[in-house]
Amino acid sequence: MFFERVFDEPELADDPDEFVDLVATTYPATATRKGSTWTLTIHDLPGGHSAIAQGTTWHEAQNNAHDIVVDLLGAAPAEVIVSVAPADPDAAAAIQALTDARIARAAAEQAERDAARTAARTLTGQGWSTQDAGTALQLSHQRISQLASRRNG
Repeated sequence: MFFERVFDEPELADDPDEFVDLVATTYPATATRKGSTWTLTIHDLPGGHSAIAQGTTWHEAQNNAHDIVVDLLGAAPAEVIVSVAPADPDAAAAIQALTDARIARAAAEQAERDAARTAARTLTGQGWSTQDAGTALQLSHQRISQLASRRNG
């Protein structure tokens, strides 16, 4: 069933911070491209410093920037995040718009999963069969059984 697909995606944490055991510091970087080379300028390093990293692909330049910051600070790799954005404002806005849309989609999918769980529990709690609830909600009766379980969610 089409509407079952939303359950293929992971649940979003109610409190994302509850899963964070490691503290990482994020350093912003801007990327420019000249010819076949990306140059990243890493900002806001300790002491007001900046650093430069290069690569022939965005991925390579991003990895090189991360390695430079880790080496410069003597930090563990997991303690450093380099957040790269294009220096070009139109490119940066396009990437940000896609990121925002993805976040909105993830939130909407979670809202759909939560609503399906509530609906399944409500209907089965009123004595509806899992078959009838599934038909009404356009979900399989197996999914209704799973959603109606108090252990789920």
